[in-house]
Amino acid sequence: MRVVLQRVASAAVEVDGAEVGRIGRGLVALVGVGRSSTEEDARWLAGKTVGLRLFPSGGERMAASVAEVGGAVLAVSQFTLHANARKGRRPSFAEAAEPERGQWLYERYCEALTVPVARGVFGADMRLDLRADGPVTILLRSDAGMRDVG
Repeated sequence: MRVVLQRVASAAVEVDGAEVGRIGRGLVALVGVGRSSTEEDARWLAGKTVGLRLFPSGGERMAASVAEVGGAVLAVSQFTLHANARKGRRPSFAEAAEPERGQWLYERYCEALTVPVARGVFGADMRLDLRADGPVTILLRSDAGMRDVG
């Protein structure tokens, strides 16, 4: 699994012109599920999302987690995070999970977050509006031995 975190002052997601999710201060999490992703990956990434110190506190730039600042997460499914663009000009999505499994693991990730969560709609064409804060953007990966220790 791969998750791109973007620290935001606010964010909203729309499907077919209707807002389906909105947060204030917090993180936008673009969540990509790969063929080899597991439930353990989803739980580990959720823990990292909530625990990473990406917010300023006490005069330090990155001293508090989204939980510590009372923030929220806007989780949006993003199978294109598993695109392979090494050959040609059209990306391959063969490394992305099948939709049913992808949705199941996306839901496990969202359920494992221990802060307020707003969600996009899995598999939908979405419009994301965010006000970046920093900007701070972090890529988390649980695949291919990319997990941090601890």
